[in-house]
Amino acid sequence: MRILNTKTTGGALTAVALAAGLALSGASSASAGVLGCSAPGGKQEGGAVIGALVGGLIGHQVGGRHATGETVAGAAAGAAAGSAIGCEAQKNRAQKQGAATYKRNGYRLYSNVQPASYSRIGQTFVAESGVNLRAAPTASSAKVGRLQAGERFQALAAVRDSDWVLVGVNGVGAGYVRGDFVHPVGRYASR
Repeated sequence: MRILNTKTTGGALTAVALAAGLALSGASSASAGVLGCSAPGGKQEGGAVIGALVGGLIGHQVGGRHATGETVAGAAAGAAAGSAIGCEAQKNRAQKQGAATYKRNGYRLYSNVQPASYSRIGQTFVAESGVNLRAAPTASSAKVGRLQAGERFQALAAVRDSDWVLVGVNGVGAGYVRGDFVHPVGRYASR
């Protein structure tokens, strides 16, 4: 018969909670981060928290008597895995919701993206920093996604008489990003 030592169990739970908090706060400052999915929704955050808790518990079990390091490492690995799974679920959900498209001004656009007047770009760009995708070429329009720092994307067109770029996903306009946050691949940032 195994008798649980409440001091050890309480310490394990405290270590797991601490590790989960550390994993979330530390990873969110990374370039992709635990909380920086390009699709809207809360599945990534939930996946990171659940992953951190499960990973921390597994790390504690593997670590034996001196399991603090293993608990923290397990929580960090679990948060990263849960975050990745949650982000993929968000992307799948956004793709299903935004699957309806229409054609305007020579471009296919997702139903949640407003049309504009365009000048064709048709090349690969890269985001200089994390930046929101917008439903229209204005900062006050709805957020429809996010690009991470260093993320490459298809720049379908520039919006005429503005500094906005139409971001494409498989040839379909998925949203707009401000041109001063992105640049063509192979060209250095303008800042």
